Amino acid sequence: MLTDIEIAQACKMQPIVEVAKKAGLESDDLELYGKYKAKISDDVWKRLENKKEGKLVLVTAINPTPAGEGKTTTTVGLGQAMHKIGKNAIIALREPSLGPVFGIKGGAAGGGYAQVVPMEDINLHFTGDMHAITAANNLLCAMLDNHMQQGNSLNIDPRRVIFTRVMDMNDRTLRNITIGLGGKANGIPREDHFMITVASEVMAILCLASDIQDLKKRFGDILVAYTYSGEPVYARDLNAHGAMAALMKDAIKPNLIQTLEGTPCLMHGGPFANIAHGCNSVQATRMAARLADIAITEAGFGADLGAEKFIDIKCRKTGLAPSCVVLVATVRALKYNGGVAKTDLNTPNVEALKNGICNLDAHLDNIAKFGVPCVVAINEFPSDTSEEMEFIRQHCAGRGVRVALSEVFAKGGEGGIELAEKVIDVLENEPANLKMLYEDEIPLVEKIEAVAKNIYGADKVNIMPAAAKELDNITKLGFGNLPVCMAKTQYSLSDDQTRLGRPTGFDITVRSVRLAAGAGFVVCETGAIMTMPGLPKLPAAEKIDIDETGKIVGLF
Repeated sequence: MLTDIEIAQACKMQPIVEVAKKAGLESDDLELYGKYKAKISDDVWKRLENKKEGKLVLVTAINPTPAGEGKTTTTVGLGQAMHKIGKNAIIALREPSLGPVFGIKGGAAGGGYAQVVPMEDINLHFTGDMHAITAANNLLCAMLDNHMQQGNSLNIDPRRVIFTRVMDMNDRTLRNITIGLGGKANGIPREDHFMITVASEVMAILCLASDIQDLKKRFGDILVAYTYSGEPVYARDLNAHGAMAALMKDAIKPNLIQTLEGTPCLMHGGPFANIAHGCNSVQATRMAARLADIAITEAGFGADLGAEKFIDIKCRKTGLAPSCVVLVATVRALKYNGGVAKTDLNTPNVEALKNGICNLDAHLDNIAKFGVPCVVAINEFPSDTSEEMEFIRQHCAGRGVRVALSEVFAKGGEGGIELAEKVIDVLENEPANLKMLYEDEIPLVEKIEAVAKNIYGADKVNIMPAAAKELDNITKLGFGNLPVCMAKTQYSLSDDQTRLGRPTGFDITVRSVRLAAGAGFVVCETGAIMTMPGLPKLPAAEKIDIDETGKIVGLF
């Protein structure tokens, strides 16, 4: 059996200018990064801005196993299947982070015969967007520390610096550090921290900005610190936002790539969904919806994270509205939620499936609260039995929910035709009536409670004293009308990753809060969530290599 990277490397890719033609783009619309990657020029959006949007399909999932459940694979395969049945569809995906690539997953461009290519480039440096985000973020940090070193005319309190450095790699040793040691010439000594790039506010701003000028304004709105007297200090006070935007002049442009079957794909931005808002860029999503009749996008992790944030943050801020949600479920994840150990997930176990199906029900109930019709996609694994598959089908039928077997991993677009036809049936016959979970005007605490109680199923929310104080402060600064971005484990509906299935009788604990004024939301960290992940005992990086011919190996 071929690995993902072997399948990708065996693919005969089409020149990206040919792929662009399928999306209605000409060679002059592209800024080429070799033969198979391109950025789309600013002029394209100006041409498309007033064009009517096509239908938007959002792909999300149930709570996953640590290996993930195939949202990207399903998204790619669904796009390929749409083309198989003659539909004009474009995919809009997030860019992978180097953290998971070298940590657990070893690759994040889909899988099997439902991948985007060039797979190695996408998983490694791609077009440099992640590096530009990292550089812009850290430029602001350097200018902040330099300001304090050079006289501190803004009277910044070094104990109340809240904006941190980032890097796009899992490195737990950088979570808490001390900088400025070694004497007067080396800066002001203070405590500092690192986040992973994809959890940063700069990443969120890239994915929510409408254009370069909006990006620059949002950069200026970043809250970086407080003065000794408690007044806020923003990036614009340091005159950093212009230079930050200059670093992002290319990164803000969406990237065009292709699937194994030559279907166009826009890939842009990559915020995590467990500690950030989990959606690709607004620009890429809107462009896909204007270039095609059907735009297919994904939101990270389970619907309790990515889909909730897609609707309550991205849709709220942009006016985008999905017409259909595809909820990816696997036999493996349902058995995992039913109490089966990771090592035993390949063993047939209908009883465990019955115990874990409540997790699927929870996500179906939650999607219904947003007023969007849903199709369940059963992402097939080789170990699945017909009895297990039939149980899920019958369960969905009993709920009156459309369900389709997705065999895109093994068969590419051909294996997604049943799913594509079910999605088309929804788009043509079942109108959506998008609803937000809460209104802008209610207090931040009530917004947190709305998500915790209505989506996670919590009994109540415990807000730690420091977090409660910061919520009050954020409200006094005039940002109480912002949505909340909940940082929570992806493995459970609760904030405890060991509580699987559909837990009840639990509380959500909010231990810290920070304002992301430029992005336009308030981040609430729950449980033991970390903004800088660590590498596992056996990192995927140990298997990644390059041979004597320059060929990358080991990326799944």
